[in-house]
Amino acid sequence: MPPRGLLLAAGLVWLAAGVNIFRLGAPDMASHWGSPLLPLLCALAVFLIFFLAIFRRLVTKHTARILAYEARRVMVLYFFDKKSYLLMAFMMTFGILLRSSRLVPPLWLGTFYAGLGASLMGAGLGFLLQFLRAMRAPLSPPGGAQE
Repeated sequence: MPPRGLLLAAGLVWLAAGVNIFRLGAPDMASHWGSPLLPLLCALAVFLIFFLAIFRRLVTKHTARILAYEARRVMVLYFFDKKSYLLMAFMMTFGILLRSSRLVPPLWLGTFYAGLGASLMGAGLGFLLQFLRAMRAPLSPPGGAQE
């Protein structure tokens, strides 16, 4: 696919991951709270921490890397680099182990997952916005040479 298409692929993958993580956490969070204010504030804090400290920079970094590809077509899996695939595998494994261990009460795990899912959805939306921007930008010839 064209490199710009990787931004669309990344956006859809991150958005789907965020929706799935949010779906895991929101029911636990909602079914175990007495008052929604504290869990919602905690979920918002998790969102802000992960989105501002990690995912916003990740979108910027990967967008620059993707748009720097000089090839006209690249494999769809190139929307991540190796380090990001390893990080994602670690996060998924750790998340599955944490949920299955039952060490963390459902309210707090659900609150964490809701905030994390929202931040992943934010990253997905960030990639989709970058895709739309890239689609409006004129294509430059390979190698950056101007005609």
